[in-house]
Amino acid sequence: MAAIIYSFCALTALTCAVLLLRGYQRSRMALLFWSGLCFLGLTVSNFILVLDRIVYPDIDLSGPRLWAAFIGLLLLVFGLIWEGD
Repeated sequence: MAAIIYSFCALTALTCAVLLLRGYQRSRMALLFWSGLCFLGLTVSNFILVLDRIVYPDIDLSGPRLWAAFIGLLLLVFGLIWEGD
């Protein structure tokens, strides 16, 4: 059951990223671009979560998982600051 939930979380984050980046292609609003990149980072984080908990339960992948989420959020914060000028 946990594998299904983790997989749905990864697919939801990927769907958000795709929709945000498609919106950016149409409107060229920079905030959509940075939000899309953030969700790509969250997608990677969720994918690593599936690997960590389901595929390789003996290996601790919490470090790379947290780094992927952190980088994704940093991209969003950077975009908010950069576009705030």
